[in-house]
Amino acid sequence: MMSNHSSATEFCLLGFPGPQELHHILFAVFFLFYSVTVMGNTVIIVIICVDKPSLAVCVFALLGAMAVDRYVAVCNPLRYNTLMNSHTCISVVIGSWVFGFLSEIWPVYATFQFTFCKSNVLDHFFCDRGQLLKLSCDDTVFTEFVLFLMAVFIIIGSLAPTIVSYTYIISTILTIPTASGRRKAFSTCASHFTFVVIGYGSCLFLYVKPKQTQAAEYNKIVSLLICVLTPLLNPFIFTLRNDKVKYVLRNGVKCGCQLLND
Repeated sequence: MMSNHSSATEFCLLGFPGPQELHHILFAVFFLFYSVTVMGNTVIIVIICVDKPSLAVCVFALLGAMAVDRYVAVCNPLRYNTLMNSHTCISVVIGSWVFGFLSEIWPVYATFQFTFCKSNVLDHFFCDRGQLLKLSCDDTVFTEFVLFLMAVFIIIGSLAPTIVSYTYIISTILTIPTASGRRKAFSTCASHFTFVVIGYGSCLFLYVKPKQTQAAEYNKIVSLLICVLTPLLNPFIFTLRNDKVKYVLRNGVKCGCQLLND
């Protein structure tokens, strides 16, 4: 325990409970997941540098913007290349980065204005803000309430265009006369919808609640979905399901095989 007159400046992360053997297994599993994630995203970056597929950049945008992208692809396919041009994609990516950076300035500043005198042991596998506030000997009610309002604004605000877009998408798909046409239209949205369910479901559970200091055990499990599972699925549920990406990837493999044979 820390003294009432001093504030912790370093924290010890407890990680996951259990014997050393379990820790070794978790390390191997997470290392495998992150290795696959890095290799998958590296392949995508190489493909973009060699042959720029038009949809690959969508993976870097906000989910709300991606929902609008799917709306344009399904409801206005003939205008897709005109509306979702490189200038639009670059603007969305830059806007997402800037918004994400600015939205964290106040929470980080406010969090580290507190005095952490209860302990320096953090029951998590990363420096989670909710668990960090538990260690403060100051009153954190106001900060937690503001964080709750920010989470509502950011998550629900970005979810709104997703809901509106999918409303139009579903109504458009239902008007397609053939079953094959409906399946093809729905397949263009299936990857994004999967990510929406995982991403928004996890974030709603973690952040959209007045009390930020929830039980660490539940927090760890849900955090794994965001920190491990979501990055792992990114290459598979987005770009590697794109026909253009698969075409370029097959060509690259063929060229590599020909060079090895020569």
